[in-house]
Amino acid sequence: MTGPVFAGMHDDDLRTALEQVGDTFDFGEYEIEAYLAVLEHGRLSATEIADRTDIPQPRVYDTVRGLANHGFVELQESRPMKVLAIEPEEAFGGVRASLDELVDGLERRYTAPARDAEAVTLIKSPSTIRRYLGEIIDSAEYELLLSLTPSLLAEFEDALAEKRAADVTVELIVSPAESVPDADEYDYTAVATTARSRRGVTTPLAAVADGTFSLYATRDAVSGGTDRYGAVFNRSELGFLVSGFVSTVVWASGETLATVDDRGLPRRYASLRRCVEELRSLDGELYAAVEGRDVLTGEPRSVEGPVVDTVLDDEGSVASLSVETDDGVVAVGGRVAALEDVEAHEIRIEYA
Repeated sequence: MTGPVFAGMHDDDLRTALEQVGDTFDFGEYEIEAYLAVLEHGRLSATEIADRTDIPQPRVYDTVRGLANHGFVELQESRPMKVLAIEPEEAFGGVRASLDELVDGLERRYTAPARDAEAVTLIKSPSTIRRYLGEIIDSAEYELLLSLTPSLLAEFEDALAEKRAADVTVELIVSPAESVPDADEYDYTAVATTARSRRGVTTPLAAVADGTFSLYATRDAVSGGTDRYGAVFNRSELGFLVSGFVSTVVWASGETLATVDDRGLPRRYASLRRCVEELRSLDGELYAAVEGRDVLTGEPRSVEGPVVDTVLDDEGSVASLSVETDDGVVAVGGRVAALEDVEAHEIRIEYA
């Protein structure tokens, strides 16, 4: 088939080009059923198509003539009329080339949007959700928290392996558990420092990089279901909602698949809970440098000094550490801290 020609098009022609592409792929339910039936059998009569599909006999002729007009099938005007499949590469080759040219034209017109440092973006498109997942993973400098399906893990496996090789802490939860490979079948330590599985299909999709750039989405948002929505928090204080929910409710209800601690010091943390958990397994005198804000005034505040105490409750939801400074002991809490002196946004730990 011959698709519309877009090479060298002017910007004014893009609307027409998009309309042509839309017309080319105007597949309704009947067109899809008829096309797949013919593709599978190679050659069918109108009656045979009606017998093999739910297309009413009176609608078959209009349906296959529409497919023929777009070059997806060939009609043999015999008695009875026969519908012949066209090799997909031939049928769609022109469309593929035309789409490439169309995308080139659209790219020339495209202006990258300025992304507000405090932007909150609502998304429903599966491709957009995947794009943001990739951006969040790529942006992580020292910490990643992820909730993925097995297929999304496979899709971003190489990117996660690169982050592990760069000493980024990666906490990964994969669900539903019945679809997740066992640790003896898959090397989770190549893509995560700790990996867990979780039962059921209710687990949301989520990603948080360095505690600031985050995404939350339903599973339907990438599987084509009806309950499709997601939100991206780009350098927004609201991002801690994703991190807090995933690291407590979701993470706590998972089963550990694999864990490894092959990182040395210094280490950086966005999650105070994770920081305190790991400090308890380290020997020797430790020194902390904290960037955050004062709990009472809301002003930026930096704290440095030896770590003199840590607190972590049984559920892991309440955590704090105490730092000895020249002005006395300062209590450091996580996001939305109230009982401590400082709300920590980034913590750097090294040996004293």
